[in-house]
Amino acid sequence: MKLNMEEEEDYMSDSFINVQEDIRPGLPMLRQVREARRKEEKQHETNLKNRQKSLKEEEQERRDIGLKNALGCENKGFALLQKMGYKSGQALGKSGDGIVEPIPLNVKTGKSGIGHETLLKRKAEEKLESYRRKIHMKNKAEENAAEQFRMRLKSKQDEMKLEGDLRRSQRACQQLDTQKASLLPAFSLVVPREAWYWLRLEEETEEEETEEEEEEENEEDEDECESDDLSVLDKLQILTSYLREEHLYCIWCGTAYEDKEDLSSNCPGPTSADHD
Repeated sequence: MKLNMEEEEDYMSDSFINVQEDIRPGLPMLRQVREARRKEEKQHETNLKNRQKSLKEEEQERRDIGLKNALGCENKGFALLQKMGYKSGQALGKSGDGIVEPIPLNVKTGKSGIGHETLLKRKAEEKLESYRRKIHMKNKAEENAAEQFRMRLKSKQDEMKLEGDLRRSQRACQQLDTQKASLLPAFSLVVPREAWYWLRLEEETEEEETEEEEEEENEEDEDECESDDLSVLDKLQILTSYLREEHLYCIWCGTAYEDKEDLSSNCPGPTSADHD
């Protein structure tokens, strides 16, 4: 018996490919109940939030109204004050020098205990004071460092000035000693009273030195050791005194005076500060 091809079912049709929906009894109803319960819970949460918000708003409104309106006769405290002679708008106190307006209400919104805000405020003030103290100490240290730098710079400048005055005195001493010796009848080689009274000239030494030259160098080294014990200021004071007494000469005036009277009358003094 031949089968009719048109009546045969197609295994690639939708009836074989598509998966049929789950149509177990009671399943759609269970989904609807769950969805309704979820919506109800969400609506309840929304209503609860709105109710809490409205309660806070009502509390704030009542507080504002209470603060704006003055106390009336229905208030027991106000009635007691009236019995004692108090009138509305009058200052408190026997002599009338007390407050007129009530003490403002300080609403505490936080959950911290009493005194916690005061503690936080004190800690903030201590922290600010510590910061200010550190800034002050830092500024003080910078000022001290700057002052020390200025003192070192001034000391260096003073030292350089003393060294310059000493070199000028040594040149003048060498020149004046040489001139004075040239005026003597028996002019011979002139040497300074002390080795450091004159500036030392750098001379080239020969490779082969005589014993006499070596002895002279040893004597000069001994003189240098003795002069090293003196500071620049000490040398300057000694040499300027020598120039004034021996040659009537002042290095800061740059003049050789005729006699001691002329020197004492026209020269401001024996130091550099006297000539400023």
